[in-house]
Amino acid sequence: MKKFFISVSLFCTIIAMAQKFETQKQTDAQGYTYETVKNDQAGVRVYTLKNGLKVYLAKNDDAPRIQTYVPVRTGSNNDPSDNTGLAHYLEHMVFKGTSHLGTQDWAKEKVLLQQISDLYEQHKAEKDPEKKKALYKKIDEVSNEASKFAIANEYDKAISSLGATGTNAHTWLDETVYKNNIPANELEKWLKVEKERFSELVLRLFHTELEAVYEEFNRAQDNDSRLVNYALNEALFPKHPNGQQTTIGTSEHLKSPSMVAIHKYFDTYYVPNNMAVVLVGDLDFDKTIKLVDQYFGTFKYKELPMKKMVSEEPMTQVVSRTVKSPSTPRITMAWRSDSYGTKDARLASMIAEILSNSGDAGLIDLNISQKQKVLSAGAYESPYKTYGAFTMYVVPKEGQSFDEAKKLLLDQLDLVKKGQFPDWMLKAIVNDMKVQRMKGWETADGLATTLYSTYINERTWQQELDEINDYEKITKADIVKFANEFFKDNYVVVYKEKGVNDKLVRVQNPAITPIKLNREAQSPFLKDILGIKAGDIKPQFVDFKTAIASSEIKDKKVSFVQNKYNKVAQVNYIFPFGTDHDKELSLGVSVLQYLGTDKYTPEQLKEEFYKLGISNSFRTSNDQTIITLSGLESNMKKGVELLNHWKTNVKADKAIYNQTVKTILESREVAKKDKTRIMSALSNYAKYGKDSRMTDIISKQRLESINVSELMSKIQTLNQYPYEIFIYGEDQKGLEKAVKPFIENTKLQPAKAKVYAEPTTEGKVYFTAYDMVQMEMAKVAKGSNVNLADFGKANVFNEYFGRGLSSIVFQEIRESKSLAYSAYVSFGTASEKNHPNYVTNYIGTQANKLPLAVNAMNDLMADFPQIPAQFENSKGSALKQIASNRINRTSIFYNQLALKKLGVDYDIRKDVYAEIQNLSLPQLTNFYNTEIKPLKYNTAIIGKKENLNMESINKMGEFKEVTLEEIFGY
Repeated sequence: MKKFFISVSLFCTIIAMAQKFETQKQTDAQGYTYETVKNDQAGVRVYTLKNGLKVYLAKNDDAPRIQTYVPVRTGSNNDPSDNTGLAHYLEHMVFKGTSHLGTQDWAKEKVLLQQISDLYEQHKAEKDPEKKKALYKKIDEVSNEASKFAIANEYDKAISSLGATGTNAHTWLDETVYKNNIPANELEKWLKVEKERFSELVLRLFHTELEAVYEEFNRAQDNDSRLVNYALNEALFPKHPNGQQTTIGTSEHLKSPSMVAIHKYFDTYYVPNNMAVVLVGDLDFDKTIKLVDQYFGTFKYKELPMKKMVSEEPMTQVVSRTVKSPSTPRITMAWRSDSYGTKDARLASMIAEILSNSGDAGLIDLNISQKQKVLSAGAYESPYKTYGAFTMYVVPKEGQSFDEAKKLLLDQLDLVKKGQFPDWMLKAIVNDMKVQRMKGWETADGLATTLYSTYINERTWQQELDEINDYEKITKADIVKFANEFFKDNYVVVYKEKGVNDKLVRVQNPAITPIKLNREAQSPFLKDILGIKAGDIKPQFVDFKTAIASSEIKDKKVSFVQNKYNKVAQVNYIFPFGTDHDKELSLGVSVLQYLGTDKYTPEQLKEEFYKLGISNSFRTSNDQTIITLSGLESNMKKGVELLNHWKTNVKADKAIYNQTVKTILESREVAKKDKTRIMSALSNYAKYGKDSRMTDIISKQRLESINVSELMSKIQTLNQYPYEIFIYGEDQKGLEKAVKPFIENTKLQPAKAKVYAEPTTEGKVYFTAYDMVQMEMAKVAKGSNVNLADFGKANVFNEYFGRGLSSIVFQEIRESKSLAYSAYVSFGTASEKNHPNYVTNYIGTQANKLPLAVNAMNDLMADFPQIPAQFENSKGSALKQIASNRINRTSIFYNQLALKKLGVDYDIRKDVYAEIQNLSLPQLTNFYNTEIKPLKYNTAIIGKKENLNMESINKMGEFKEVTLEEIFGY
């Protein structure tokens, strides 16, 4: 009877009446008209200024900060066919400043920039390779002269002075989006900077940034996902730019850019009636719209060109492509679907959820993944502004053919066509959408992201809100009808084989003379920004004793934090032991996911959790095991019951265990073919040596000999060990009542934790070969044990010297010398007392530039750079970030939990803030000279062996090529 009650509980506790949304026009006291939507709990206001600029405003009081986005309705789909990659490159250049920002003498710089532009036009038209080289040499000479008048990264300095975080941008098919998260009191200064930024385009420091885009192009070639997606989209969209021109562009176009074409693109599409301002956070509606109008309302409306509509012919056959790379084989299939917001796109999205969803309760999840028939499989729908792609993928097991794996996917589609999926599934999917919306929109960034997407896709806010209502109208009959009409032999399939990628294009970097950075110079515009004093935001530090309510049930501590935002709750069980105490514990957790109980099959358990709108997760680290339930508070009691039934009554199954072992062993082989995982393992080896947590794995022999019943007893007896409970929700008493019946007094104690060495780094170089275009290097040094009194210094060091767009490392390695796309130095403080800090130094670049990049980094780190103005900017930024950030929601508890490992029982940011307030550049220099400069580094390098410059490598230390078996431990 219990089983039946849980199964139908969805219908009596979750499904609410669909909300009716209606757009309403209103006018504020200042005369600004705006739209709101009735029953919109987010309270969004949408304004349209006289010049056509859309402004989206919404309040979020999590912290005195504002998430900002400036979306432009243009992307790579608008690139000229002879200048692909232009939109993306333009995005990079919008960070370079204007005639007022980023220049010391615009009158002189302007003349040289025009010369450079003219030279690029000659370079683009020239066919003779030698003459092109001569022209590029001239471009380099004039660029170097122009750089004497430029001030590198002045936009980033202006923005970081506000205390901004997350400064970035991205370009995609139909969008270019600029991002910042700022303190609320700096809004007007942000608007002043952004108004200046978008008022004109100045292509300064052009050829060094172009070199950075070359590097990004090369990085993309080492990315398996892009390799597959490029092939997939090219076949899926044989006419449309969705598939015919990539966002990064072709190598030929990158090598022959046109500054004239970039200016024309900017003037055409970066106009107010093709842009929006999205602000979500601690803001006042009336004051904010007046400020936005004051700064952005001055831009002039401009008619947009008529967009040429490209239509695709219906696909009538299967189109196959084959690509190769060193990683594990996989198959990706895609059907061309409809555009975002259409009924057909919703139907495709619903089928994707029926096949593969967040509750692991879809047909692919249960019939393929749960039964471990492949290594990985799934489905998803990607609706674009024009057209879309319904995608399925599978990673076959060893010895499994592509055809066998593909048939498994197509068999699940056949079940959808026949209507052979549970009747409750559609309601559960819509319910999950509601939960995910609640979780996403409770944060400023989550809501702001949805708002800018709404603008890009030319949807009204009412349409976006109504989307879930539209999903609720979809019936099973609709799904079956659509599936039979849509899914035919009209798809693209990409076979990603293991092998050598013979289509790699290696963009050769031209000789570039390092440019002048003029680090200490400041334009009048920047001085003006720095001189404007905004009202201070006072930092608020958490009093854990009042923010967290504590109680006891039996001998277990129960902590509670109030959810003031929505109906989503969490129940967390935190066990103070992990794989250091028992390395087979994580294995037990992994096996549990494939096992059922005396009442439920493994598949039924997944379904029951999904019906309840409750997700579960098991996380095992070296010193903790955390089990979390998250979802609708109204169903949390049922979720707790189901979780404890599962843990206590799990049914050991030898056959399933044996299959899991096979999957684990195959997954290990997959990891040894994956570049990212190899680099992670190699870096770990450089840091800890051959005896580390990562290499101390359960052997194949032990895996195959474990008694699964004994393994599951580790799970069944978890409640008898020491642990604490953390609850996040609205009803403290109700949630405590839900967990109380399953709490036991402690009867068992964990084994003593194994202690792993943290050896001194001694100047060794470890190399692992991998077939790739670029080369990656990570240097790591063991420092002294963590010292709480240095947290402020570490914070400012990273801001000033090592990380971010305005850091010295970024300016020197990328901006001045164009030696790497990615380069940073990071001082990482230990998370536990009596453990060492580590300094990490990373460079990702072309192989032939690595020696130069290493030398440049060594020069920077030989003597700590002394730039007082930049130090003060970094210090001020760090203080503003602390002052305007707030710890809330579940972070309150987990911050306290983390601080306990450092021996601290209060919000340590109070000490960090005070330390930074009194910090001077000489003190930071002393910190560098004592804590960083003396350190010796071990180095991890991955790339093609024939590309190694051994003369340069040997200068770094004793060289050793290590095998995959050595770095992975198997």
